[in-house]
Amino acid sequence: SSSVRRRPAAENRPECDMNGSQLTELPDNSEQLRPYVVSLRRAALQADDLSAVGTFSDGFLIRFLRARDFDLTLSLKLLLNYLHWRRESPEISTCLSPSSVFGLLKTSYHAVLPQRDHAGSRVLIYRIGQWNPKDWSAFQVFRVSLMTSEIISRETETQRRGLKAIFDLKGWSLGHALQINPSLARKISSVLSDSFPLKVRGIHLVNEPMFFRPVFTMIRPFLPDKIKQRVHMHGTDFHRTLSDFFSPDVLPPEYGGEGLGIEEVCQAWTQELFQSENLLKQIAAHPTGDISTNTGDALISEENETMTLTEG
Repeated sequence: SSSVRRRPAAENRPECDMNGSQLTELPDNSEQLRPYVVSLRRAALQADDLSAVGTFSDGFLIRFLRARDFDLTLSLKLLLNYLHWRRESPEISTCLSPSSVFGLLKTSYHAVLPQRDHAGSRVLIYRIGQWNPKDWSAFQVFRVSLMTSEIISRETETQRRGLKAIFDLKGWSLGHALQINPSLARKISSVLSDSFPLKVRGIHLVNEPMFFRPVFTMIRPFLPDKIKQRVHMHGTDFHRTLSDFFSPDVLPPEYGGEGLGIEEVCQAWTQELFQSENLLKQIAAHPTGDISTNTGDALISEENETMTLTEG
C-alpha cells in the first residue's frame, strides 16, 4: 500500500532558464534554487502525514532535488519514498549505531575509498566474504550501507556526482544466500533505486560465483531499468576489467589499482563511521531524519514561506 494518499500537482520545474544539471552545480544558498525548495516543501507537507514534524530544512530538501536533477515530481516521489521506508522498516532505520556492528566493521568488510573517481563519484567497496552469516544478520549488514549512505548524502559533491559500488563476492556461500529473502531483497532494491537521495552511477560485481545468480535474479525485477543497465559483472577477471571504469589511483592494489591497501581504507572508513556515531543516532531517532529541524520550527517556517510567496 502506498504511503501517498494525495499527491499534489507539482509543476515539474518552476520557470527557469537553467536545466537540472546546471541547477545541481549551484550552491545550496543560491537564490535560483529557492523556488524549487519552496515548492517541494509545500508539496511534501500537503502530500504526507507529517504532523509530528511540521517542516523540512532547505539543505535536506536540496538533497532530494539534486538526486533527481530538480524535477519536482520525481524529487517529491523520492522524498515520500524515503519517509515511507523509514516508517515501514524500523528494524533497519531506527538503529544506525556503528558500535552495534563494530565486530563486522573490524573485519574490513566495507570502505568508502579516499579518492573520488574521474567523474567525481564516491567509490564504495563491500567485501561480502568478510561477513559471517552466523554472527551477523542480513539486516545488520544492510544497516552498514545505510550508515554510509546517510553520511555521504550530506556531501554536496556526492549529491552532484553520485556513487559507484563494488561488491566483492569472493566467499559468497549458501549461508549468505539463505539470509536474503524476497522481503529483504525488495527493501535493499528499493533503497538502491528510489528511496534514498543518492544517484547510483554504477554497481560492479567481482568474484561472483555461479550460485550468486539466483539471488541477483530475485533482486533484479525490483530494480529500475536505469540501474539494471548500470550493473556490471566482472567475475574473477576483475583486475583487468575494473580498469575500464576506474583509474588506478582510485582503487586499492587488491582490485588492480595503485591506491592504499584495502585493509587500510576499510579501517579509515570505520573510524569515520565511529566519529559520526552521534550524528547517526540523531538521524535514526528523528521522525524524518532531517535533524536540522525540530517541531518548534514549523510555524515560523510556514509563516515566512507564505510571506515570501505573497511578496514574490
